[in-house]
Amino acid sequence: SFFFSLLKFPHSMEMENQSITVTSFILLGFSYNLYGNIFLFLVLFLIYAITLVGNMMIVLVTIHFQSPMYFFLEHLAFLDICFSSVTVPKLLVMFYAGQTISYSACFSQTFFVFLTGTTEHYILAAMAYDRYAAICKPLHYVQIMNKTFCRLLVCGAWAVSFLCSTINVLPILRLSFCGPNIIRHFSCEFPNLLALSCSETFFNKLAFFMTGSIFAGSSLIIIVLSYIHIISTILKLNSAEAKRKTFSTCSAHLIVVALYYSTGCFRYMRPSSASSIIVDELFSIQYGISTPMINPLIYSLKNREVKVAIKKLMGYKP
Repeated sequence: SFFFSLLKFPHSMEMENQSITVTSFILLGFSYNLYGNIFLFLVLFLIYAITLVGNMMIVLVTIHFQSPMYFFLEHLAFLDICFSSVTVPKLLVMFYAGQTISYSACFSQTFFVFLTGTTEHYILAAMAYDRYAAICKPLHYVQIMNKTFCRLLVCGAWAVSFLCSTINVLPILRLSFCGPNIIRHFSCEFPNLLALSCSETFFNKLAFFMTGSIFAGSSLIIIVLSYIHIISTILKLNSAEAKRKTFSTCSAHLIVVALYYSTGCFRYMRPSSASSIIVDELFSIQYGISTPMINPLIYSLKNREVKVAIKKLMGYKP
């Protein structure tokens, strides 16, 4: 695992005055026969199309709602479009135009994966806090979750994520890549790039571990603490119907959080002894490609107002 490798003493691989000789990388995440590639292209194209259409519909229908919950949902849908668009279009192009990605494009992809992924962590945390305020502090909800505060949360999420991305990606540009240049993955993820460097990468791994613990860890703590208070409040309700309705307002968000964090943590936090290229790809596909497609389906199925608004947008008449 990427994190578990930090526990090992760093071996000296430093090459002084080594110039960069690698000008491009080869992504070998999918290298099957012609018919297999055609099938994968069609599947991924369909997933990406559903992702774009589904999240655009969420943005269009939630923009008319005034509730902070829908304000954050709108930004989550926009983030899912961005997150998916960082890797999937390039992946689709590689099926017919070759598996090579330029040096600059690879590092740009790494930066934007960091940026959109970390921002999504904080938007999910903001949504959890919004549910906490609505359920545990209903009398003060309007004062707590006012428009200014909601905008500050979103802007803060982008600012903190930009800082996290810069801290991790800028130091990689100083590393030497003198070969090989084959990435056995379908995108330029941070651990894959460090594995190819012929410079010492201990401090890059340490920075990644620290920023991951601080930034991703803090958002997870906010979500966990919010739901501890929410569940405690729900259990105190006397009516079973009230419990059901209150919990249903959080169920969609809980499912999205579980999908996003479980697959992401398994991808980066599991022991190196359990490492597998195929398993890594499957979990990367889940949180990087499938989850942005699933999120609008979850919210449209679990939220009655969103469901009704989507039907109106599509011109559906019962």
